[in-house]
Amino acid sequence: MPVEIQGTLTDIIFQNESNGYTVGIVETETDQITVVGYMPAIHKGQTFAFQGNWVVHPTYGEQFEAISCRLASPDTLEGIENYLASGMIKGIGPKTAKKIVKMFGKETLNIMQYNPYELTKVEGIGEKKARAIAEAFQEQRQLSEVMLFLQSYGVTPNKAVRIYKKYGENTIQLVQENPYRLADEIFGIGFRVADAIAKRMGLDPCSPYRLMCGIRFVLNQYSLRGHTYVPRQELIKAAAQLLEAEEERIEDALMQLVVENEVHLETIDGEIVVFEISLFYAETYVCKKMVQLMQQPVKPISDGIEDEIRELEAEQQIELAENQRAAVLEAVQNGVLVITGGPGTGKTTALNTIIRLFERHHFNIALAAPTGRAAKRLSEATGREAKTIHRLLEYSYLEESTIMSFAKSEEDPLEADVVIIDEMSMVDVFLMNGLLRAILPGTRLILVGDADQLPSVGPGNVLRDIIESGLVKVVKLDQIFRQAQESMIIVNAHRINRGEYPYINQKEKDFYFISRRKPENILQTIKDLCRERLPKFNCCDPIKEIQVLTPMKKGPVGMFHLNKELQAILNPPGPEKQEKKLKDKIFRVGDKVMQIKNNYNLKWKKIDDQEEGEGIFNGDFGYIQAIDEEEKELVVLFDEEKQVHYDFSQLDELELAYCITIHKSQGSEFPIVILPVYWGPPMLLTRNLLYTAVTRAKELVVMVGQEASLKGMVDNHRIIRRNSGLKNRFQRFLQENMVEF
Repeated sequence: MPVEIQGTLTDIIFQNESNGYTVGIVETETDQITVVGYMPAIHKGQTFAFQGNWVVHPTYGEQFEAISCRLASPDTLEGIENYLASGMIKGIGPKTAKKIVKMFGKETLNIMQYNPYELTKVEGIGEKKARAIAEAFQEQRQLSEVMLFLQSYGVTPNKAVRIYKKYGENTIQLVQENPYRLADEIFGIGFRVADAIAKRMGLDPCSPYRLMCGIRFVLNQYSLRGHTYVPRQELIKAAAQLLEAEEERIEDALMQLVVENEVHLETIDGEIVVFEISLFYAETYVCKKMVQLMQQPVKPISDGIEDEIRELEAEQQIELAENQRAAVLEAVQNGVLVITGGPGTGKTTALNTIIRLFERHHFNIALAAPTGRAAKRLSEATGREAKTIHRLLEYSYLEESTIMSFAKSEEDPLEADVVIIDEMSMVDVFLMNGLLRAILPGTRLILVGDADQLPSVGPGNVLRDIIESGLVKVVKLDQIFRQAQESMIIVNAHRINRGEYPYINQKEKDFYFISRRKPENILQTIKDLCRERLPKFNCCDPIKEIQVLTPMKKGPVGMFHLNKELQAILNPPGPEKQEKKLKDKIFRVGDKVMQIKNNYNLKWKKIDDQEEGEGIFNGDFGYIQAIDEEEKELVVLFDEEKQVHYDFSQLDELELAYCITIHKSQGSEFPIVILPVYWGPPMLLTRNLLYTAVTRAKELVVMVGQEASLKGMVDNHRIIRRNSGLKNRFQRFLQENMVEF
């Protein structure tokens, strides 16, 4: 028969972050005891009622093994002060806790909950701080209850915090009603977590909702790999394996999803395929709107274009190549144009000429790119303002809603005569759908990008599908200009793209290969390059100007391990440097970090003119300025001007960025790129991955590793096929309408 004890947790000896197993010291009214058990949601300073049994450990003696615990309020002055001083309540540290308890005694917690304005009587607490403390106190109590509830179903603390932030005080009720909603509505909570909770609750494993949720999960997994659809039989087999259910049951659940309009079935190349409904709608609209933009007459430009182009050449002191000139002419004559080409082929020169030509005729031009860094590069290259596509479309909350959406749409379109999008290879089908909905028929759309780079992280193969469809006018720039030929980075990028091995270690050039066979030697050489060799000979800032790129996340030369090693030598710990540990990584003041998901709600403030705004995006780089344990926040400076305050619960949105994956580097440029070249899965180490990595560097590329692996990447022209229906839709339109473009 379990017994119950009550006391205050005064110390945590051990806590496993992955499963919550905890060894803690608890002080009761009469004794100090050791409590052990799976309790991920407990913190020092909290008072609990523990249910469990006394056991005798062969080494550590008598312990209380907790089966469960519930939060209780501390009832002694010391217990209340320890609870407030534990750091759990934002805005209260040890000094403030002592002042509050001295003022209110045993009524402290009641004052904080029911009459927080009284806190203003305490020295150093104004109305604003009192209100913030009261909100944090209430949230902490609710959060503790939610975490204790979720821990019984195996939910980790970080996931529990995320769930609570979504549902607030209604968390327990909503999860009990339907745990599978977590898989659909919470970032980072997949089907498997929701399914584990449901199983512990005793829900029927063959319930239609579980089967439908499992099918949606499989569709989402394919979407995360870039696919917009899944062959029907492939989906059924994958879902049956995941759910350990008969295929007939899966087929029934799939048809129910069709009836409820959550998925769409159609035939592509003689095979029945399944679309998640939003991907189907996005693809269909992209095709329809692209055709409409091509067919709609555009605002004309008067005769004499050739003369104007010659005048612009004289103004810029340039001479356009044949294909560049063709790009300018086609931009005038077409509603939609794609300009594609590798580095050094003059995309920027052609683009600047196009912009100047339209400006001569007083056209309103909108410039945008998928990421903040790509938009910044576009702005620098053109001398005009460029925005992220999300900012251009005014991505924000809908009025009186918690749902975020693009404000610019068919109802409120962009006021532009010409829309130019750079780095199109990064644009997925959802973003393309949002963009096209905001463009009026009659607007010129110019898409600029390098189709040989890695495709978008999100689903679809938009740029390549548009180019290969034959529906849209495409100008390919393929001439490398004389000044670009002097750079081995550009020369080798094109050699790699053609399947030729790069020239390496030519004297006084910018492309080097250092041969190392063993991973530990590769790692040591990269550390030496970052810490001493490159800063000494190139006079560069090792943190801001050197970027290590790697194909893989794991392994001895993977992103995780390289970040840990580079942080240790480039930003070592010190007595004045504040730190915050999160799972197996440490954030330290001075660290280079990267945002790894789009967060449109994060507020920023510019440090120079105090301009404020919202939105930090996947791939944005910053540097940690401060870590405040009392306020429970970490401050990051992005783009050397935007200051962002992260709550500790949001730190899973940040990664150390001394080393990043090549996929994450898309749309960015760095003065110096270091690339480990080592054995890995052939499906990962491909030619276009290497090409993308090389084209990220502006001044210097240094590869370190095995020459055989380098050659293997060049030889590996495997392009992982993405299931995308966009090209098929374009071609069907051509066949059905017999139209030539």
